[in-house]
Amino acid sequence: MLMAVEPKASLLIGGVWRGADTGMAVDNPYSGEVLAHVACATAADAGDAIASALRGAEAMRALSTGERAAILRRAGDALSADAERFAAMITAETGKVIKASTKEVRRAVNTLRLSAEEATRLTGETIPFDSFAGGEGRHGYYVYEPLGVIAAITPFNDPLNLACHKLGPALAAGNAVILKPADQAPLTAIMLVELLLAAGLPAEALQLLTGYGRDFGAALVASDEVAMVSFTGGARVGEEIARTAGIKRVAMELGANGPVIVAADADVEKAAEACVSGAFWAAGQNCIGVQRIYVHASVYADFRDRLAAKTAALIVGDPMAAETDIGPMIAACEAERLEEWTDEALAAGAARCAGGARQGAIFPPTVLENVPASARIVRREAFGPVVSLFPFTDLDAAIAAANRAEHAIHAAIFTENIRDAHHAARHLHAAGVMINDSTDYRLDAMPFGGAGRGNMGREGVRFAIREMSQTKVICFSAR
Repeated sequence: MLMAVEPKASLLIGGVWRGADTGMAVDNPYSGEVLAHVACATAADAGDAIASALRGAEAMRALSTGERAAILRRAGDALSADAERFAAMITAETGKVIKASTKEVRRAVNTLRLSAEEATRLTGETIPFDSFAGGEGRHGYYVYEPLGVIAAITPFNDPLNLACHKLGPALAAGNAVILKPADQAPLTAIMLVELLLAAGLPAEALQLLTGYGRDFGAALVASDEVAMVSFTGGARVGEEIARTAGIKRVAMELGANGPVIVAADADVEKAAEACVSGAFWAAGQNCIGVQRIYVHASVYADFRDRLAAKTAALIVGDPMAAETDIGPMIAACEAERLEEWTDEALAAGAARCAGGARQGAIFPPTVLENVPASARIVRREAFGPVVSLFPFTDLDAAIAAANRAEHAIHAAIFTENIRDAHHAARHLHAAGVMINDSTDYRLDAMPFGGAGRGNMGREGVRFAIREMSQTKVICFSAR
């Protein structure tokens, strides 16, 4: 929604905050309050940002690894000291409940500190050039160098930590970054950029472009001066970026449809507790959230009843209230989409074990059973607080059903049988398999990304730094 009012000077280009002729409103999804109006960047702004980032890349390349680490360490400490303000902003612009926002800030602090540590660990190796005939008398090694300019495009659901997962590794590796935050959640990104600059980051090492990607995204990702695009978001936009980017590195995480298997010997209480958290954390707007649960027929009724009771006990409402478990989705239109998908499943024969009526952007946490496999709520990423249950009798059949999703990141199994755990870990088509935990578990130090279609690159600080670097070989000849 374009606004006629004077927008906030939210474009950071060349080390200077600037405004724009047009702006957009940032709304609180729960109250509908307009929090701010931010500037909408144009293709010309993107061009200016790229030119500045090229200078910033040289400044970053000139910094020692120790200097990069010190900047990121100071940023992590500053974020920790300002955690309450950041958490409040995350909740205000995304509707994420305050206890979840507080946890996100803690994770972001860890991500920045991990980035500081890894900045000094980006080491190469010696190469035995004399291992093949013709290499005698030669010795040498390889090192990692920065790529240059990286375009980072982040989503709304974790507006702080997912930005840190791109900025931290990129800066640790010595790159400059152009950050494009989600349309719905740019205010947290502005605060993060301010914090990094205050921590001593070179002025042109980081550019910030707020506004609608449709207005300037193509100019940004298509530029030959941009060495890499790192994107987290939906598959449709990801495909458009891939077509536009041309010959450059592209890293993408395009969402998933998380499956969980509950075996006959599982701890049913533990599994139900973990699945409630995994399915409904952040109102289900979580790329590794639990969406489909396959439960052995012998424990199906017990698990279903426990899951439904725990779901019904969740407190839904004001996300700023400490006791609230579920707040609004990012916008009413997203809740309406989920309502349409749920109604479609119910009309096709599904039954609702827990849930209720949508109220604006709030969609109550919902448990479904008897859902047809053809329903959109099963086939596609729900990205909302709805989970579907399916009984099974054969583990391999459950694994095959779990593997039917187009996009996958994590899968999970609850079992006390070590052989079944290993079997599932081997045969589930996912980038991570959680044993006796929900798909929602993620450590910010571990490799993270998609499996199957759309699998392009890995996040997780150590792994992202290598994605954002390139090797250089140095060889000495003594002959």
